[in-house]
Amino acid sequence: MEKPQIIQLPKILDKRGNLSFFEYPRQLPFEIMRTYWIYDVPGGETRGSHAFKAQQEFIVALSGSFDVVLHDGENEERFSLNRSYYGLYIPKMYWRRLENFSTNSLALIVSDKLYDATDYIRDFEDFKKLKNGS
Repeated sequence: MEKPQIIQLPKILDKRGNLSFFEYPRQLPFEIMRTYWIYDVPGGETRGSHAFKAQQEFIVALSGSFDVVLHDGENEERFSLNRSYYGLYIPKMYWRRLENFSTNSLALIVSDKLYDATDYIRDFEDFKKLKNGS
C-alpha cells in the first residue's frame, strides 16, 4: 500500500456491545511495533503537523471524531474519522495533521516503528523538498 486509505475493520454485533479489531496481515499492512493514543485535546488545537521518513501508521477514532489532513507534497486530502470500526492507513512520507477534535475524542495510533526522533520531518518546506526530490 503506497497511498493513504480507509480500512474497514471487522464489526461483531452483539446486543451486549459491539466488538471490532485489527490484525496483521488481515487488516493492517504492517506489524505493530508501537501504540499510543491522543486524548483530552482542547478545542481548536491541532496535533501532528509532521511527516515520517520511514514510519507507517494506522489511526482509529475509538471515541468521538476528528479530522486527519494529509499532504503528499503537492495535494492535500482530509479524512474524517468518527467510527471505531474503520481507520486510516498512512504510508511513510505523508505530512499529517489531526484537527477538529470533538469533546472526549480518543485517537488510537499504531505504527510499524519504535519511537525515533530522527525519523520525524517537522518542517513542511523541508518535507516538500524531500518528497518532490528538490
